[in-house]
Amino acid sequence: MRVPFTRVVSRTAVDSARFTLAALTVSVGSAGLAAAAARPELLALVDQHAAAVRDSLDGDSQPLTAAALAGYAEGVRAAALEHGWAPPEGSVDWSQPEWLLTRLLAVCALARSLDRA
Repeated sequence: MRVPFTRVVSRTAVDSARFTLAALTVSVGSAGLAAAAARPELLALVDQHAAAVRDSLDGDSQPLTAAALAGYAEGVRAAALEHGWAPPEGSVDWSQPEWLLTRLLAVCALARSLDRA
């Protein structure tokens, strides 16, 4: 059976970006942001990374969007995978997180701030 084209719901770029950010939040963000709330030094590190992400996305002159954040996160993760990085299995030790996880956690923090705006 064929479904008429008008009945097929396609994912929009916004839906795709939100899905990417939601998956990132599940894999890194929830636990990482909870750890950052309990560890001032981790929160400061995440804030520094968030400022760097915002700067690289020209966030001071134009509003950040879910699409921009999702694209950034996917690009960082893809580059890391190409260089042999493997996502952590199980829980992350947030007492000394690696650079990549801290950067992805910063993306989660920025995405959360978009949801609150």
